[in-house]
Amino acid sequence: MQEANLKKAKKALLIGILGNLFLAIIKGISGILGNSFALIADSIESLTDVFSSFLLLLGFNYANKPPDKDHPYGHGRAEPLMTFVIVLFLGISASVIAYESIIKIMTPHELPKPFTLYILAGIIIIKELFYRFVSKTGKETKSTSINADAWHHRADAITSLAAFIGISIALLLGKGYEAADDWAALIACGIILYNAYLIFRPALREIMDENLYTDFIKDIRKITENTPGIIASEKCFVRKQGTQYIIDIHLIVNGNITVKEGHDIAHSVKDNLMTAFPNVIEVMTHIEPSA
Repeated sequence: MQEANLKKAKKALLIGILGNLFLAIIKGISGILGNSFALIADSIESLTDVFSSFLLLLGFNYANKPPDKDHPYGHGRAEPLMTFVIVLFLGISASVIAYESIIKIMTPHELPKPFTLYILAGIIIIKELFYRFVSKTGKETKSTSINADAWHHRADAITSLAAFIGISIALLLGKGYEAADDWAALIACGIILYNAYLIFRPALREIMDENLYTDFIKDIRKITENTPGIIASEKCFVRKQGTQYIIDIHLIVNGNITVKEGHDIAHSVKDNLMTAFPNVIEVMTHIEPSA
């Protein structure tokens, strides 16, 4: 199951890289020929997505390496760390686009070409489809980085929509409204920055080991307390490592049993949990005697 999820995640990232590269070229050429800085800005954002998705792919491969001597808990934290790098790139690209948009707004220029609207309409549809495909994969794999990549596609669709509206206003109202296209690019910067925050927040929660797994813990307790020899479970903590999890749980058993019996019960709990949840890579147990 875990191997299947890894393949799904890598496939989603590769499709995103190739798709964004193709669309970035189309947007860039169309923006230059169509006199639309909003399209050129959209192209820059897509190129940023290509680079960030490539970094995600590298980080994802590293994060899913098995534990070793130097990393006994695995390499999963590489995934949210790569997400932080992507947020940085999004912030830089938004700043560059905002600067260029302001310069364009203050500089007289020609109206965008009408054909750019058809290009943008196609891009909006394609990017929304990309978002839905990658988002579905992110939910299935419970991957922070895949969810981040999905939001890239949704942000791209939104920025393309902003460009579409800006160009439409410029073409409909004509002379004097040439900058509507550039204002659309400026608005898109705000959308990119907000998207960066949405990506950053879950990754930060993961790094800080924030308790986000209430339903998962309920399932863990249910399986644990159905294990023969377990009277109840006490503390239960879950730590996410990339697409995998580590469980730390305290088990209450009969205080009169032997150490070996308690050890065997703890192993039974661990085996049951790792069988029920294939993405759990370690279960740490602590035995507590009943009163």
